[in-house]
Amino acid sequence: MPDPSSLRDSTQIVLPRRALDGLRDGVCERFTVTVVEGDDHYRIIGSPVEIKATSDFLARNGVAVA
Repeated sequence: MPDPSSLRDSTQIVLPRRALDGLRDGVCERFTVTVVEGDDHYRIIGSPVEIKATSDFLARNGVAVA
């Protein structure tokens, strides 16, 4: 059985709110993901394929994704 944390890491990205400034609409339009707002962060949730593509997009736009 896979480790739950590894599955979670492949299906979500957690970023500080300011990291998506000017990019949130682009992420929502380009990718099949859900953006959930927290108090001081966003969680981007999607399939592993969509999360990988979103992560690449964010990296190309200067957002450090761990």
